[in-house]
Amino acid sequence: MRSKQEGNDVLKTIPRIMLAAGASGSGKTLLTCGLLQVLVNRRIKTVSFKCGPDYIDPMFHTQVIGTKSRNLDTFFTGEEITRSLLAKNSADCEMAVMEGVMGFYDGVAGTTTQASAYDLARVTDTPVILIVNSKGMSVSLAAYIKGFMEYKKDSRIKGVIFNQMSPMLYPRMKKLVEEELGIKALGYVPKVEDCVIESRHLGLVLPEEIPELKQRLLKLADVLEGSLDIEAIIQLAKEAPELSYEPLEEEKTRASIMASEPEKCTQNSVALSAPENTKQSSLSSVKEVLKWKSSKKLRIGLAKDEAFCFFYEDNLDLLRAMGAELVPFSPIHDAHLPENLDGLLLYGGYPELNTQALEENKFMREEIAEAIKGGMPCLAECGGFMYLHDQMEGMDGKFYQMTGVIPGKVWRTPKLTRFGYITLTQNEPLVLGETDFGSSPAHEFHYFDSENCGTAFHASKPQSKRGWDCIHGSDRLLAGFPHLYYYANPKIPQAFLKKCLEYRLSGRSND
Repeated sequence: MRSKQEGNDVLKTIPRIMLAAGASGSGKTLLTCGLLQVLVNRRIKTVSFKCGPDYIDPMFHTQVIGTKSRNLDTFFTGEEITRSLLAKNSADCEMAVMEGVMGFYDGVAGTTTQASAYDLARVTDTPVILIVNSKGMSVSLAAYIKGFMEYKKDSRIKGVIFNQMSPMLYPRMKKLVEEELGIKALGYVPKVEDCVIESRHLGLVLPEEIPELKQRLLKLADVLEGSLDIEAIIQLAKEAPELSYEPLEEEKTRASIMASEPEKCTQNSVALSAPENTKQSSLSSVKEVLKWKSSKKLRIGLAKDEAFCFFYEDNLDLLRAMGAELVPFSPIHDAHLPENLDGLLLYGGYPELNTQALEENKFMREEIAEAIKGGMPCLAECGGFMYLHDQMEGMDGKFYQMTGVIPGKVWRTPKLTRFGYITLTQNEPLVLGETDFGSSPAHEFHYFDSENCGTAFHASKPQSKRGWDCIHGSDRLLAGFPHLYYYANPKIPQAFLKKCLEYRLSGRSND
């Protein structure tokens, strides 16, 4: 990819497209994975991104392209940092593919376009291909597409793909929309047997749970090679305007970034006018924090198995850049914690599907409890936070013993609890040694609740008066339901690693 410098900004040519749709359930993830497989088959070096805070869709992208997929979210990182992350993670790749979220214009609070797929396309100036579920429609498709094209004059919708359309109808619909709307029809997708991705309570099932996933995607890619105009899609990506951005840090190639990720991942790419988010995403303040690096390499235990598998790859990259060596371990399968750890990371996933296995690993539960109570710094989010309780309800309705670090139980509720974007502000002093982290955008998505959610922070819903206290915070612990994206407020991972360094220098990690 070509780039040139203009003052502090860099102009970079990044061939890119976004696959978006009018609603959830239109086939975005399946079609994105199929197109990624086509590009991989053609030996085109591709990077993928998911719009929004989703964890699972990037896992499917990763299964196809073989390298880590990333998230881009304008609620978390505003405009400047989002563009910078797109450029950083597209280094050394020939094409970038973004998967949209929900309906194209659906954003924060359900009443705005902020953080929508449209917003990401606007911020990154990316051409959009609209995927249209064509089942039960013919001429009405033209009216549907026209509405999406014209709702916002800067929609950037440049092409359309008809999903669930017969090969007999497609030539007529292609002629209709191209003549009447002036938009390029880039192909159709017939109904493909055995290529459906199932869902469950937190979204799609995990890639590892789908039998012969790779074979299914190869089959889908063969179908798409015949039903999509792949050359036209690649050409549309090449027509994307140059991206103007300010680098977050010294530019690295993607190859060097990948070299810092030795473990092969088996899980796993608005006008942002709200003053709070503009302040949160200040590029200059983020760049200042990113200059910090631990004086010593820090061994951080990363819970990673079928119960704990929700990771933002950019979070892990940032921790490594700040001096962390991430040491994977399994709270289900490993009998003991890795040796000489300086800190613990317990992220989200599906612990509720693995409660019995977690309970049965008594030695691991006891070692984690002993380490945290003995002063080892720990960050825990959602499922990891649930694991720290005395007891957790399983999907069978029974309660199982967990680590006992946090008093109380977590139980399943009949619907999503405190769902969506939030902004966190600190209630209590000296959380990870900090008196005030400032505003931190975050996200919650869980069906479980706790008797003891914590009070160290206050969560406020955007475009709403609703709010609640949450998160347990102390000098060495930050644990709660909210998911954090570290580039939104890198002071949090910095403070965590500073405490890990303090723990290391105290000699506690060698006890």
